[in-house]
Amino acid sequence: MDATPIDAVDPEIAALIRQEAARQRGCLRLIASENYASAAVLAATGSCLTNKYSEGYPGRRYYGGQAVVDQVERIARDRACALFGADHANVQPYSGSPANLAAYLALLQPGDLMLSMSLPHGGHLTHGWKVTASGTYYRAVQYGVGEETGRIDFDQVAALAREHRPKLIVCGASAYPRIIDFARFAEIAREVGAYLLCDIAHIAGLVAGGVHPSPVPVADVVSTTTHKTLRGPRGGMLLCKKEHAKAIDRAVFPGLQGGPHDHTTAAIAVALAEAATPAFRDYARAVVDNAQALAEGLLGHGFDLVSGGTDNHLLLIDLTNKGVSGKQAAAALEAAGIVCNANSVPFDPRKPFDPSGVRLGTAAVTSRGLGTADMRHLADWIAALVAAPDDEAVRDRVAADVADLTAKHPAPGV
Repeated sequence: MDATPIDAVDPEIAALIRQEAARQRGCLRLIASENYASAAVLAATGSCLTNKYSEGYPGRRYYGGQAVVDQVERIARDRACALFGADHANVQPYSGSPANLAAYLALLQPGDLMLSMSLPHGGHLTHGWKVTASGTYYRAVQYGVGEETGRIDFDQVAALAREHRPKLIVCGASAYPRIIDFARFAEIAREVGAYLLCDIAHIAGLVAGGVHPSPVPVADVVSTTTHKTLRGPRGGMLLCKKEHAKAIDRAVFPGLQGGPHDHTTAAIAVALAEAATPAFRDYARAVVDNAQALAEGLLGHGFDLVSGGTDNHLLLIDLTNKGVSGKQAAAALEAAGIVCNANSVPFDPRKPFDPSGVRLGTAAVTSRGLGTADMRHLADWIAALVAAPDDEAVRDRVAADVADLTAKHPAPGV
């Protein structure tokens, strides 16, 4: 990173940005919610649109000087609708969490009941978990996965829906490695007269790339982040059927937010243009191929994978049979340049801050150009580190191999 205006104004922060850039270049990032945005996306994020305030929607703003910003937001909305086949798109949510909260505000009244996936079984905090606003202002009943299969138990989902008659069913996950059967969720929602919200924050890029089924045809509302597998900026987005468009827009503004982040809106538009290309479809396919190759390699080393493998970009490893905790394993991996996160597994007997598992994702390493052969090496390195988490010689050997691999595959945009 060459000298920038930050150096003259704040050399301390400039130095830290350089350190982070060096870290992102020099490690293998396996955190499933992270990726590398392109140089074009980063440029839009850091553009002069940061200077504008645009409370309202295109053609209906509360401030002047909106001629350019209105065009940017319309382009982003149109591209989102075209890419995902949606009736309506709102690109103003600041991130995935407020996007979900806006969907609840649009579809529910305080105290209404939702049926959603349990956080310890792979769901997300904002799906009604008790410590969040979604769990404070709405009631939640939660479904999970089968103990033997590690897959969503649709018999349980249907039974809970019939018993509790929720106003909203939420599907989507943050740690679920299998294809989500959106059509089955829609069938259950129709049976009990519930709305269906599908949160595709983790898999939006896979849906856009055609390697995961889309919920858009069957869902009332679809929420997503715009980073992760979609490879855009840190932001959020809502897609919905025409009949919910006014309610969704009112929930985002003025319901929850003030002026949108116009620089992020522009970067979302750029990312959506990138996601509409054949190259992105190839990328999405490679993400899944890499995840499955990594799963195969880990299974060969005797690792216990929740559900036995993966259909998407992530893997969830239960380390119980390896005699180490997720926190211990994640620390050993990061010390050698392989960054992931400790994660609870379904029916985990350990506490969330020191769980039994780790979660791995292949979106970022695929963006670097790594392929299935590299995933097999990565499985070997993970196995070696987990087998001897305190062995400095093993750590140093793997760290050297990681450094060689990252040097051959430069990090895009960093």
